[in-house]
Amino acid sequence: MINTLFESWPVLWPALAAIGVILAVVPFLGLYMTFVERKIAAYVQDRVGPNRVGPFGLFQAIADGIKIFLKEQLIPDHVFTALYFLAPAFSLITAMFALVVMPFGPVATDYKDGFRFVVAPGIDIGILMMLAISSLSAYGIIIGGWASNNKYSIYGAIRSCAQFISYEIPLGLSILGVIAITGSLNIEKIVEAQSGSLLDWNVFWQPVAMLVFFTAALAETNRLPFDLPECEQELVGGFHTEYSGIKFVLYFLAEYTHIVTVSFLTALLFLGGWHFPGLPGPSGASTPILLLGLGVLLAKVALVVLVIILLRWSLPRFRFDQLMGLAWKGLIPLGLVNLVGVAIVLSLGLPKHLLIATVILPVLAAYYSAAKFNASMATTDAMRQGLSPQGAVSYE
Repeated sequence: MINTLFESWPVLWPALAAIGVILAVVPFLGLYMTFVERKIAAYVQDRVGPNRVGPFGLFQAIADGIKIFLKEQLIPDHVFTALYFLAPAFSLITAMFALVVMPFGPVATDYKDGFRFVVAPGIDIGILMMLAISSLSAYGIIIGGWASNNKYSIYGAIRSCAQFISYEIPLGLSILGVIAITGSLNIEKIVEAQSGSLLDWNVFWQPVAMLVFFTAALAETNRLPFDLPECEQELVGGFHTEYSGIKFVLYFLAEYTHIVTVSFLTALLFLGGWHFPGLPGPSGASTPILLLGLGVLLAKVALVVLVIILLRWSLPRFRFDQLMGLAWKGLIPLGLVNLVGVAIVLSLGLPKHLLIATVILPVLAAYYSAAKFNASMATTDAMRQGLSPQGAVSYE
């Protein structure tokens, strides 16, 4: 057994090193993403934000982490104790386990010995495996809501279940077009297919797919405007109503891990990953080139994270019927039409950049939605005039 371990060590140590990087960086990243979000929220709302602990408030996240660990662990009498403790841990474990097949830096498709920016390189069903594992995190929310034995918690869990099931469909449809063009489920090969010019990035020839993917993935992170499972105006705290202290932090860290995963996937699948015009690929590249590619990828990820945070502090929360309507009446039809377009282009051997014409679809959908909204407002105005002429409201 020891001999086998020594023989496999050249293959084993890069995976262990990558796991160590993930376990060390993700919790630290979760702490400081809260700080960054609070700063951005303060900027949006014309406030100062955290600025008391350390220079420019940089130690605020560390102080919050220490405070959370020192908080008293309250356990309500009415909960199912075993599942109550298991649920947040399960949610975080599945969120982090999904990172196993996701490259967090330049990875060549001709895998060599040595450190690689991925735990398990060369997984031919990598994207499928990641989606399957990340979708399991919904069970953490559902189990937590049920184990809390609280009506608000179970309502939040049911909402989460419906939301995950609904948005998994457009999420899968949006990726199918990319997979069909690339001809692989391997994430590294999907990135390699975008290694040409800037116009080879998938966002420029599948903008609808990126829009559907980003919206559906954002809904699965339970972030505003999709945070119906924890809607405080209706459900107190939703599925985590009975959670406090470190147990709540595990849920919170799982949410931020999902944000990181969504941001990396958006950059890898649609924004060219670690590729940039004029920058050589990772195959046979020197260490400075690899570090430069890592910086390019992290910059793209940071840009996506910034968009996600700004959306939270810019948009109001959907009603639940609007949330379901967006998935079933909006994103799924757009995903299907985009997939049909990809099939036509591949079948007839047409240039893939013709698919950029599908960008007109969300424009038409937005126009249709605006027309329906204006018609609804006009109907409401007419009803008000009929019931109470003095209280009629004009929207002209």
